[in-house]
Amino acid sequence: MLEGKKILLGISGSIAAYKCAALTRLFVKAGAEVQVLMTTNATDFVSPLTLATLSKNPVHSQFVKNNQGEWTNHVELGLWADMMIIAPCSANTLAKMANGICDNLLLATYLSAKCPVFFAPAMDLDMYLHPSTQANIQTVIGYGNTFIEPNAGELASGLVGPGRMAEPEEIFEKTVSFFSNSQPLKNKKILITAGPTYEAIDPVRFIGNHSSGKMGFAIAETFANAGAQITLVCGPTHLHAKHPNIHRIDVTSAAQMHQTVMENYASTDVVVMSAAVADFTPAHTSKEKIKKQGADLQLSLTKTTDILAELGQHKNKQLLIGFALETNNEEANALEKLQKKNLDLIVLNSLQDKDAGFAGESNKVTIFEKTGKKTAYELKSKLAVAQDLLQHLIQLLHA
Repeated sequence: MLEGKKILLGISGSIAAYKCAALTRLFVKAGAEVQVLMTTNATDFVSPLTLATLSKNPVHSQFVKNNQGEWTNHVELGLWADMMIIAPCSANTLAKMANGICDNLLLATYLSAKCPVFFAPAMDLDMYLHPSTQANIQTVIGYGNTFIEPNAGELASGLVGPGRMAEPEEIFEKTVSFFSNSQPLKNKKILITAGPTYEAIDPVRFIGNHSSGKMGFAIAETFANAGAQITLVCGPTHLHAKHPNIHRIDVTSAAQMHQTVMENYASTDVVVMSAAVADFTPAHTSKEKIKKQGADLQLSLTKTTDILAELGQHKNKQLLIGFALETNNEEANALEKLQKKNLDLIVLNSLQDKDAGFAGESNKVTIFEKTGKKTAYELKSKLAVAQDLLQHLIQLLHA
């Protein structure tokens, strides 16, 4: 159930921090990707080197990584994670969480996290039973976070009572239980297209476009994390799909993409056409490299099959989501495409928006529903755009 899940493990200053080595190993053995955040005090109790070795990722504890001023982006960490677990959560960290205090990287990431947050307190008996601590626990629960109750037993001071952090196996099981019950796309079969197509002119040259496939891959990973079984039909790209629920089929041309999509369409619940499919292809492909002859080369082009329009014509149970990359009359063109192709959603982005579109890590989109509802988003990472699209899809599936 944790295969491919992204887990942020936040460790604060408590003797119970030593248990996080075992917890990290449990997550990694289960197939999760773990990134560890530590407060400065936490590093006195357990070595960052130990946790980096076990997690197979660098441990983050400072906003600035090195003397060259490289910044640890707490916002991106918060967006990256499927879950954040703060264990041990000291009385000090708990109080800061309750009151929005943000004086270290762990707390900044907590305030930026868009994922579920679990917290496992660890402290001595009198600290745990103090009314302020109990009030802080209720406040943090009230923010929507999940409380992992500490165990009773002998504490570091020699006192006996509640305050021992839950054992790594208990935290692990709560994590597994959460993911088994919180997969809104479980058992859904989703077909996603990504990347460009290349239309061959001869064995050497082709007509293509600048699509990197990053948006489609972000959608595939996000939807797979939500429980879906993904068929990713992918044009030429250097990207790699990581999630085990993603079945990748590589194609090159628009014709190959059309054939593959249609072969998989009948068994699909949702189609997301995020690929930049060529509208035209050479009418004839030379078997030999075309040599330079004369001043000009006349190249005859013919239209490719409009895959999305054909899907709309044969739609049965499927939900169809299209993308529209426009350079002018953006909204009008997107709305026309939504109606003509019988789509349920269309995602509009424009090459006029700085840092949005091809190749980059960010995108700025507006999502239109067939009901006429319009939702415009600010510039954000493509992973965050995929998460927004996931919420729209969940609403459609439950409409």
